Amino acid sequence: MLIFRSEEHLQNWCDARTLPRGATLTVDQVWALSQRWYADRLDPDFSGRTPAEVAQIFAELNLTGPFWQFETSEK
Repeated sequence: MLIFRSEEHLQNWCDARTLPRGATLTVDQVWALSQRWYADRLDPDFSGRTPAEVAQIFAELNLTGPFWQFETSEK
């Protein structure tokens, strides 16, 4: 995870390294995701999340770009 002070700072960092820009989140989005992601981690019955549960969290937080997509069906 990298933190940038502005969109321009992010773009300059990517350009200097000839890297494509990846997924980005605002501080508010990181906070909302972390609250959902870690809310039940200390529950004695917590045993991880299914891919469908993860997809639901991402969708509820409007994290819908290509980075947040993955296969939810079991093979």
